[in-house]
Amino acid sequence: MSSLSHTEIWTAIDALAKRFDMSPSAMAKMAGLDPTSFNRSKRGDGDSRPRWPSTESLAKVLEATGVGFSEFAALTERSPRPNPRAAPLIGFAQASAEGVFDETGAPIGGIWDEIDLPGVDADGLYALEIAGDALAPVFRDGDRVLVSPSVEPRRGDRVVVRTTGGELLIAELARVTARSVELASLNRDGRDRTLDLAEVVWIARILWASQ
Repeated sequence: MSSLSHTEIWTAIDALAKRFDMSPSAMAKMAGLDPTSFNRSKRGDGDSRPRWPSTESLAKVLEATGVGFSEFAALTERSPRPNPRAAPLIGFAQASAEGVFDETGAPIGGIWDEIDLPGVDADGLYALEIAGDALAPVFRDGDRVLVSPSVEPRRGDRVVVRTTGGELLIAELARVTARSVELASLNRDGRDRTLDLAEVVWIARILWASQ
């Protein structure tokens, strides 16, 4: 394992998952590991100290797939780079926890799963999975909304809003003034909200939803 670089190890893991038509998360689960073991958030890309998969986790994956180490090492040479259209995915309920987003609204932490987005440039995007019908009729149970923390939201856009009180809201952006943000409820029986601008940590635009 020491003869392979950090990038080569992770490239081979992605290639191995692709060989068996699985995501890295599904492969980890099949091997009896935490499904997040091979998520990109666990790899330390760009950090001063890159993170490596443990020898134990790699051994379990090779045993589960029936692939020898030499064959695994060969995947670093002929495999494509990891799918650039994979985006972080988390349930909306879990997304309200602390340590899931940074101060700009970008996903952080190790509890995210991943979703493939064919034909979409996923750079900076993430997906939230809706549970229940609290946002019906606009979004229903099982829908996945694709969110961009970098695209400037406009009036009439559906958005995700994080408040200083720890709330995570999905609503329609009705109006933004110098002092407040007005949100229109997506639920027929819900209530509109007006937040003081100082209460808003970030607003991210929902680009589309899978329904």
